[in-house]
Amino acid sequence: MTNTSIDTIWYTRCPVPTASAIAITNGWLDEEFATDSIAVKSLRASADRSVRESHFSHKQANSFRHGGNAPPIWSRSQGQDVVVIGLTWLPQYQSILSLPTSGIRNIADLKGKRLALPRRVNEKMDFWRASALQGFLQALATVGLSEKDVELVDLPIEEPYIGELTTSDTGALFDARQYASSARAETFALIRGEVDALYNYGSAGPALQEFLGATVVADLNKHPDRRVAINNGTPNVLTVSGELLRERPDLVARYLAQLLRAAEWASEHKQEAQAIIAREVSVADEWMPYAFDDDVHTCLAPTLDAELVQALEVRKDFMLKHGFIQKDFSISDWIKPEPLAEAKRLIEQSQSSHTST
Repeated sequence: MTNTSIDTIWYTRCPVPTASAIAITNGWLDEEFATDSIAVKSLRASADRSVRESHFSHKQANSFRHGGNAPPIWSRSQGQDVVVIGLTWLPQYQSILSLPTSGIRNIADLKGKRLALPRRVNEKMDFWRASALQGFLQALATVGLSEKDVELVDLPIEEPYIGELTTSDTGALFDARQYASSARAETFALIRGEVDALYNYGSAGPALQEFLGATVVADLNKHPDRRVAINNGTPNVLTVSGELLRERPDLVARYLAQLLRAAEWASEHKQEAQAIIAREVSVADEWMPYAFDDDVHTCLAPTLDAELVQALEVRKDFMLKHGFIQKDFSISDWIKPEPLAEAKRLIEQSQSSHTST
């Protein structure tokens, strides 16, 4: 039976800059679907842990996810009915750090050194481990080194990614406390002298670098070859439940149109957008220039540009090669361009009607 009657649309987003966060904060998703009597809620609105863990598995029906690419790649590889409808490239902090006393000053100096590789022992999808490994290996490759030239130090971690949080219709699944502790294991290992370098990305990175007084061995975000920066957040992925797209493509296009609207608003309201982003990623405003490029507010519009599709292919191939997913799949088959095309048409239609009046 066709499920055309929907009373709730669910969403989740990572603690990164997204058009989703802008649209949620400005109330545009609620506004868009209010006339249909459709509630729009964060996964965090449910106290059920299995619902919240859809952030990684994408098993919750009628849901959107906006954020890092590792969980949806893993979910699709597992056979989950999830579809990609948009991609963004986030120019954000992504570095390999060492302590000044280590003598490590550049990537070549990592040869023979111990690199921190955290492992969440209770997670099916260990996106942070995949990120660290790819960050290290892509940096090493730029100077002709490989995994064989370093020692990868396994750091077991028992704490789950998603902790216990109060319910919230709009709240994210990661709060400031959780984000601040995300690199605890590798940071202590570095301080204790058990490893020589660690990888970190995202908004918490600059504060960690400053706290350690660390040497930046590699700034992957600023590398002249952008392919070196391909990782969990590059590109970011917007996905939707496959059944929702098949049964109610109109709702998917309308949802996506609000994200395009949010991205356009952000590009024209830099200070307001950056304030929203700072809250989303749990950093003080003054850290924003160090966490993200100055034009990050102009980089939020979902696209399906060929360069980003190719980057997603590179990311998927890396995860397959290194055992983070077990089954291969076609990226081109995974992506559905129709919702984005229809969303753009809706935007143009809305603009034309406003112009005519």
